[in-house]
Amino acid sequence: MPEVQSIFQAYGDAYRQTRGLSYEQMKALSAIRKCRTAELGAHVDECESCGDVEISYNSCRNRHCPKCQTLAKERWIDNQKYDLLNVPYFHVVFTVPDTLRPIIFQNQSALYSLLFRAVAETLQELASDKKFLGATLGFTSVLHTWGQNLSFHPHIHCIVPAGGLTRLGSWVSSGKKFFIPVKVLSRKFRGKFLHLLSLQKLGFFGEQRYLEDPKHFLDLLGSCYRKEWIVYCKPPFKSPASVVEYLGRYTHRVAISNSRILEFADGRVSFKWRDYRDNNQWKTLTISAFEFIRRFLMHVLPSRFMKIRHYGLLANRDKTKRLTICKRLTHTPIIARVKASPIDLLNKLLGRDCTLCKRCGNSRHPMGLSPPLSA
Repeated sequence: MPEVQSIFQAYGDAYRQTRGLSYEQMKALSAIRKCRTAELGAHVDECESCGDVEISYNSCRNRHCPKCQTLAKERWIDNQKYDLLNVPYFHVVFTVPDTLRPIIFQNQSALYSLLFRAVAETLQELASDKKFLGATLGFTSVLHTWGQNLSFHPHIHCIVPAGGLTRLGSWVSSGKKFFIPVKVLSRKFRGKFLHLLSLQKLGFFGEQRYLEDPKHFLDLLGSCYRKEWIVYCKPPFKSPASVVEYLGRYTHRVAISNSRILEFADGRVSFKWRDYRDNNQWKTLTISAFEFIRRFLMHVLPSRFMKIRHYGLLANRDKTKRLTICKRLTHTPIIARVKASPIDLLNKLLGRDCTLCKRCGNSRHPMGLSPPLSA
């Protein structure tokens, strides 16, 4: 089946020569093209019993690579399961109007952080209001920048518990329905984001350069204030275990998985996408390889940018102390944190012991490393 890698290998160099790419985009393009090939070297294992030799090419470990996120996801899930409480969890999504997307794209590092801040302050302030909950939340936020057709569509996914910790040290439950009306969330978030945006120093390029005029920029803000912003909440999860699996799918998802690519031939790529505006129907989109690479690279994040963030009860400072209190109040078992080894995680993923020979079933012996071809 065609993969992102095969498209990058065939057209990546030509695309790079005709387009101006950032350092992060160049790095991602090169890493994905080389992933699990001889260019990155290999591990060689020999079976002690039958002498069978197996070569495993090294992964690029780039966070935008479709092949390298599975183990990272399992490692993250294994760590997060210790922080879940025995309460329902909600999935809340915050989006911005399409008129703001070009500005966000041209100021990614600053405005992605601003988006996180607006979402966090919206949830924290409304949750602390006694009219809604009157308590401190502990939630996780994840940034996604893409739509199903690889368009630029920045939005934040939040996993929010159905309750929080009061100042008096008691747990207050919100019940089965989300404790903040969606319209209240939407309008609070709109006000927060636009206020912070008005204070932000921004750069405008190309068609957006007209916004350097303060009058035009204020007109844009005014039009966004008059719109209803889309914030929606999905039904609560059935159990903490389902929250963990769901979190993993969202936290380590890349712009498009290899499984969605249907065909790659004659310089054109066909992939399936879900059209949420047309009754969630699956459709097929065919574009040129250059356009596919352009769309994919739009979603390469700025260097060292944290796309997963924890707030409130899950913030790093005094997190263990706060969670211990919450677990006691919610009757959540307190389990000693044990870090799973990479071998254990691989065995879980593969459904077998990966240290055993596929041919005879006995243990393999590491022979050493094969260096990259360029070494």
